[in-house]
Amino acid sequence: MAQTHPEQSTSILNCLRREIFINGEWRPPDEDEEPISVSNSADSSELGEIMPASPNDVDAAVRAAQIAGSDWRHSSPSERAAALRALAVGLEAMEPSLSQTISLEVGTPINLSQRLQVGLPITVLNSYADAVETFDWEWVVGNSTVHREPAGVVGAITPWNYPLYQMVVKVGAAFAAGCSVVAKPSSVAPFSVFAFADAVLDVGLPPGLFNLVPGSSNVGQAIAAHPGVDVLSFTGSTDVGRQVAAAAAQNVTKVTLELGGKSACLILEDADLERAVTTGVRNAFLNSGQTCTAWTRMIVPAALQSDVVDIARGAAAELPLGHPLEARTRLGPLATESQRTRVLRYIEIGVRGEGTLVLGGSAPPEKLDAGFYVAPTIFADVRNDSTIAQEEIFGPVLTIIPYSTEEEATTLANDSPYGLTAAIWTANEARASRIARLLQVGQVDINGARFNPHAPFGGYKLSGIGRELGSFGIDEFCQLKAVQR
Repeated sequence: MAQTHPEQSTSILNCLRREIFINGEWRPPDEDEEPISVSNSADSSELGEIMPASPNDVDAAVRAAQIAGSDWRHSSPSERAAALRALAVGLEAMEPSLSQTISLEVGTPINLSQRLQVGLPITVLNSYADAVETFDWEWVVGNSTVHREPAGVVGAITPWNYPLYQMVVKVGAAFAAGCSVVAKPSSVAPFSVFAFADAVLDVGLPPGLFNLVPGSSNVGQAIAAHPGVDVLSFTGSTDVGRQVAAAAAQNVTKVTLELGGKSACLILEDADLERAVTTGVRNAFLNSGQTCTAWTRMIVPAALQSDVVDIARGAAAELPLGHPLEARTRLGPLATESQRTRVLRYIEIGVRGEGTLVLGGSAPPEKLDAGFYVAPTIFADVRNDSTIAQEEIFGPVLTIIPYSTEEEATTLANDSPYGLTAAIWTANEARASRIARLLQVGQVDINGARFNPHAPFGGYKLSGIGRELGSFGIDEFCQLKAVQR
């Protein structure tokens, strides 16, 4: 079971969760199945286990959500805002144990877990509370009054890389819209979502407003295919996104998908090279590369590639690899053995002729024999049509791609099946704005702009459909009704 590390100052969450959460109470699953083991990413031991729900449990959760939603849809914006703020306070009180648990599940260094894995979900809940109080719930168009109304029951299926954040992004928007939720977290990193259910119970939200049905893919498919689910919100891989969308299509269920990414960090010749490359490396390796928005393609002027490589090496050296609970660690392990195997396979593909290996590789990192560690890896001289430049690796692997002209740089940035985010670095603001309009992505950061939780987040192409965060995220869980007079 969970092991204590010298840097662990407080207890982690309860990592033996043998019940599921339906209609405001913890109960055993309907079927007695084998528990699902959750690994400690830092040493590959067993961190804990959960009991999987069944399709019958999904049906009970949907029915509970329908009943709860019939009242919640009539709650006022101020009531919804108060509930969201109360949940934020509840999570804040759990921060130390939440941060440490997610660090062990996912491999996120503890300092990042505190800010991103837990701090950001708290910020997002408060941002939804702000948005719901200023949201346009009705307006007049000619002789019509247009009403935004709650869509109903939301099915939320989330991944393991930012487990609490991804769930809060969906549940917070759904609550703000007046909807109820049936949620399935990833079995790789489920415990923070169990803690979120505890917070829902502590805050005293209506029974059935939030229901937690953990498990494997059969549970996700049962949610996606259930005729009582009115909106399906999924975050994960593009392949699984296709599967759940196909299941939802049988009931013509509205679907929002936040899928993969292979984001470009486009550095122009007039950029502050040191800052651009250093920030780009840190972004590419954030959460050990287990981030859909990671800038994993660094597109640089060919004449400056040698300088870029030198700066990138130095920037990576300032990101020590180690146990996620050690204060000095800036890169932790990957979440699972299978994820490490996947990343190492891509590194081997790169070594076999897709680029020049300038840092890292597939050799095991020194003094890190246990756990799912991969050394930060950088390839230069990479062609944009290569496997390591086109496919989402989801690990600490950065590809440096040279270009000759600005037009070529923009073409390379857009030459991807994905279109989630991108970055532009240049001293010329007008130039940055012009190029940003040309990029086929849902979000563009110029010169390291900070994250905005009120702005729409989502992708073009295979990166998905729909938007999350702020009023845009709330809108995804609403229906429009026009009343003519």
